[in-house]
Amino acid sequence: MISKTWEHLSRISFSPFDLLPQPEMREKIAALVLNGIPDGLEGEAAAALKTFRVELNKSTGEDVKVVVFGGGTGLSNIIGGDSRRQGWDERPFEGLKRVFPQTKAVVCVTDNGGSTGQLLKDIDTVALGDIRHVLLSSIQASRLHRLYGISCREVQHVANNLSLIFNYRFQGPLEDDHPVWTLLDRKVGELPAKLRHFLQKLIVFLRTDPRMSRTLQRDHCFGNLLLAAAVLSSENSSCAENGPDSFACALNRLSSVMGVGERGVLPCTTTPSQLLVRYANGVEIPGEHKLDTARRGIPITTVRIEYCDKINTTPEIFQDILEADIIIFAPGSLYSSIIPVLQTPGIADAVRQNRRALKMLISNIWVQQGETDLTSEDPERRFYVSDMLDAYEVNIPGGTAGLFHEVLCVSMRDIPASVLQRYAIEGKVPIYLDRGALITRGFIPVECDIYSKNLLNNRGVIQHDAVSLAQVIRGLYYGRVSFEEAGPSFVQKRKEIVTRPHIEPGKVVLPRLRYDRICKRIQAMSVQNLSSSPWPAEDFKRELIDIFWDHPVIPASHLDFFKDIQLINRRMWGRDQKWDNVFSYFDPEDRCIKILADELTSHQRLELALMVALGESLLGDYAAKKEIRDVFVDGLRLGHVFHIKLRPEEERTCWFSDRELETFFHLARMSRVPGEPGHYYRLININERFTPPGLLMGMTYAWYVDNRLASNIEYKMSVLQISSSSLIPSQLKMAERQRKTIDFFRDVVFLKKTWE
Repeated sequence: MISKTWEHLSRISFSPFDLLPQPEMREKIAALVLNGIPDGLEGEAAAALKTFRVELNKSTGEDVKVVVFGGGTGLSNIIGGDSRRQGWDERPFEGLKRVFPQTKAVVCVTDNGGSTGQLLKDIDTVALGDIRHVLLSSIQASRLHRLYGISCREVQHVANNLSLIFNYRFQGPLEDDHPVWTLLDRKVGELPAKLRHFLQKLIVFLRTDPRMSRTLQRDHCFGNLLLAAAVLSSENSSCAENGPDSFACALNRLSSVMGVGERGVLPCTTTPSQLLVRYANGVEIPGEHKLDTARRGIPITTVRIEYCDKINTTPEIFQDILEADIIIFAPGSLYSSIIPVLQTPGIADAVRQNRRALKMLISNIWVQQGETDLTSEDPERRFYVSDMLDAYEVNIPGGTAGLFHEVLCVSMRDIPASVLQRYAIEGKVPIYLDRGALITRGFIPVECDIYSKNLLNNRGVIQHDAVSLAQVIRGLYYGRVSFEEAGPSFVQKRKEIVTRPHIEPGKVVLPRLRYDRICKRIQAMSVQNLSSSPWPAEDFKRELIDIFWDHPVIPASHLDFFKDIQLINRRMWGRDQKWDNVFSYFDPEDRCIKILADELTSHQRLELALMVALGESLLGDYAAKKEIRDVFVDGLRLGHVFHIKLRPEEERTCWFSDRELETFFHLARMSRVPGEPGHYYRLININERFTPPGLLMGMTYAWYVDNRLASNIEYKMSVLQISSSSLIPSQLKMAERQRKTIDFFRDVVFLKKTWE
């Protein structure tokens, strides 16, 4: 027996890597690169591992072509660090760009919040804010040195000045005598001559071109204005010859003088577009910024992109992807960074066609409110890395097949529990690595210390570290010979999940055109202030414009269904409150929206009042007659019958056709009187609460736009979140009616073709 055991042992060959504790070769390499040789490991094995580590860390990536996909913050952070973060100016040239100077970033451009959203009111462009982030993070010391022949100290000063200029935020209006011009002129004046002259021309353009005059009245980030000036001024230059690619041409010019490099930063498309989010209950809401502000309590199921014109992508992007040695999917918002990029026609296919690149996904660290804090299966359970992959499977045409092999995850093992507890108090919880689920599906989890230990030790903050990430990626790229069998021959075991088929992208009107239409409509109406409120009409109109603009789900054409707005004192308020306590309504007699002055005390109260009345206005003068008749049996009053008789379709002003109104009345639990077209009724028990169709339309309209505005409808819709039981047929019936109500509002009330 002993001889046989010895014979077996003598045939076993050990590698020094077998002495490392990590379970997988990639994790061994990552740990070796970041942490060195484990304590207690000596002799020949330790020497061999040390030599291997030195060789990995000394490997130059100058000739390695890298393509990174993502949104603004996550993408910029791994390329060179977020220039807005404290301490970036001390080490502005770290990250992927230092290890791999030929790094190119492909940026998502669907953002519509903040300064970017303000720009979209005035200029037909893609979102510029994320491009600004990535431009600053992509500035390379070696390029600045070659361009301008300046010292290392001067190179850092240039990068810091550019960060200050491009990230500077101001409150408009930015008049000619505003002190910000003096500050910026001084900082620009400290830059090298060629760069200084380039930016000075852009500033002159900002101050003189008529197209910029309106946007200078708003609050902005100055870098976004410089980017807009670069794009608009290119229309009068040789870039104009490039047609749809003039945006990329203008961006390349700016990139080159900033030390970013030729085509170092590119938008995934140069066609203005917006994100359309569908929740599990069927509600669809456009606008990326709504992901941050919405608290719908319902998981997101799908997202898609709607474009304002023919989809254009710079052709060189596809060549860059095909030639890449490394392809990286950066961390960032799950539904508003990677997915929109890969929904851009041709990009995902180009990634799959490159079969030789090292492809990896860098997993997010934290659950993000509004996006990854809920799952479709169980809103109470944790969010796992595999849930991210499921979202990619569903939302990317063709799923995850061929997109990436390795999944890099932050190791939480060495992070103090006190830090995680503090994050939990702030509402932040980690995205958990479910290693077995990833392996089963054919992905390779690489758990390693790619967080900033400096930030953790000094500020108790857990964030991806650009330096550590770059070191790990370099180690995996040059050490891939040790796991080459998972390279070109890699076969992913696909989870049984319905992947997204190819769907023709939707089309949406340019934000500027929608904004202009809203402004013209509001300015043309009359605001009759019949209250004691001192709110000037012009100020009130600006508030209305902001409310309507903030909800891109509302077609501008909805504003055509009312004439004016009246603000009314409580003592003059004549609305019967028998059936409701809502203090706004649409009056079909004069086609005015009427709002009780009490509702002007807060933005949210005004918003609710406005949305309810706006929804009611879509019904217009649909009713020729409304009446309530008492029901008596043997002299005992048992309830009422509510009757509505419709005005003929050709005689009314109404958003809906006869057929659509019939659908709505059915959802409002009203029945058609047999043999009397256009006559509907509803039996109401003596103690039953009743929501008339007009109010139901208004309240549901407000709820669909923003569920926080209508708590009573939110309560009714919550039945969709309850696990249904066949033991309660009424619950099933109610849930089915709510689903059909949502479908009606999505497909009829907020029909996309009405945006044209």
